[in-house]
Amino acid sequence: MPLMPAAAHLAWAVASAGAWRAFRAALQDPAAAQAAVLRRSLEGNAGTAFGRAHAFARIRTIAEFQRRVPISTYDDLEPFVGRVAAGEDGVLTREPVRRLQPSSGSTAAAKLIPYTRGLQREIARGVNAWIADLYRRRPGLMGGRAYWSITPAPPARDLPRAAIPVGFDDDSRYLGGLAATLARAVLLVPPAAGAAAFDLAGFRRTTLRTLLLARDLRLISVWHPSFLTALLDTLAADWDALVDDVARRDRRRARHLRARDPADVAGIWPRLQLVSCWADGPSAGPAAALAARLPGIDLQRKGLIATEAVVSVPFSDRRPLAVRSHFFEFVAPDGRPRLAHELEPDTDYVVVVTTGGGLYRYRLGDRVRVDGVVGSTPSITFVGRDDRVSDRFGEKLSDGFVAGVIDALFAGRTRPAFAMLAPERTADGVAYTLFVDRGAPLPAALATRVERELRRNPHYAWCVDLGQLQPARVAVVGAGAERAYLDACIARGGRLGDVKPVSLDARDDWRSVLPC
Repeated sequence: MPLMPAAAHLAWAVASAGAWRAFRAALQDPAAAQAAVLRRSLEGNAGTAFGRAHAFARIRTIAEFQRRVPISTYDDLEPFVGRVAAGEDGVLTREPVRRLQPSSGSTAAAKLIPYTRGLQREIARGVNAWIADLYRRRPGLMGGRAYWSITPAPPARDLPRAAIPVGFDDDSRYLGGLAATLARAVLLVPPAAGAAAFDLAGFRRTTLRTLLLARDLRLISVWHPSFLTALLDTLAADWDALVDDVARRDRRRARHLRARDPADVAGIWPRLQLVSCWADGPSAGPAAALAARLPGIDLQRKGLIATEAVVSVPFSDRRPLAVRSHFFEFVAPDGRPRLAHELEPDTDYVVVVTTGGGLYRYRLGDRVRVDGVVGSTPSITFVGRDDRVSDRFGEKLSDGFVAGVIDALFAGRTRPAFAMLAPERTADGVAYTLFVDRGAPLPAALATRVERELRRNPHYAWCVDLGQLQPARVAVVGAGAERAYLDACIARGGRLGDVKPVSLDARDDWRSVLPC
């Protein structure tokens, strides 16, 4: 018999208590915690093909590890991952690789991330500390059901071929072991529902039918805030049909719903306390727009969790680094790597991670900024993607730089729900266009301001001066732009959990996609 929700929550809280205590202690001495994580990785994998090639057995210090192992991208590690995919053992990790999880981001070709039990334990250390802290601060969450966004699995024909399984059938299995079992026990939408729904509209309707049946919904956890916004839009558009579906299962619940306005989220789910989602950098606008639709319901800024690693988790009202999970380095503006305990406030860094899945000094591509500390450990904010660059003529615009441009444009103002820069082909040539939501008042002469801010990049300014690029433009988009962006990314092969909000996209067809 499956666990009742309250019992599953309690069991998860009890099982996570050790991770909470250990994480809280580690936050007081991140240098020691990180040294232990690296030592465990090097000792455990010294006999692997990668470990022998880089003399792991001889490494005694972090500085020596940095000398022997260069910072890498996926392209650097792909030959080793290819051997893993072909079925070879002991390539990157001593532990067997249980799964290869596809990760595509929004535009890149598919990457296969090796998952071992060790990596799942690392991820669970961070997630369990977050969950235990959440239960301690909000014990009322344990009284009902939770909805965690389930990423629809792609059809089997779209997955790369490998000698070991590719892809998880639901997101809870990233955790592995007991944590995965308990997570599935409190999920509202069964994993099979997410895995079976390959068309997004059908997936949304299936999800909403299940959510509407849940009188005791307490927590919603999603990735991109626009995902939940899109659900609420579908709820309003299909309200009568959805309530009719509920009536077939629960007539009393349907009568309650028919008396409600579909825009009244608190009335539909009166016990809903918390929504957790991305709310940093490019997602700040969509998160603010979502929060406006959820009066009386708190919004938690989610930590930075990628397919490859858990970088930070919500804890003590901050997002400290997951120092017990993986070994972290951070490339500073001067190009030198810093360790977790060496980070400085209000400084941007690019995340480099070493994980139990066999990624060594892997450049994650995420740019973060230190926004405070918990104990002695930095708390971070996601700024943007460092590996997302648009470079038609040598302008070398990066997502991180453009995020700063948008911050400057709307400093002291309500940030738009959607703001993204992308190149466009015009009659006069290529110009960068800022697609911006009309929901908030826009600054005067916005196109002129965009151009001025972009020209802080000398490569961009030179390309405009040479006539290779036309001056920047502005296109005002309507409501639903963030939903259209998310849907387009998924239609192009992205996974819901991988599609991070961006400030820059290098594709030039967005005018045909967004509601201009």
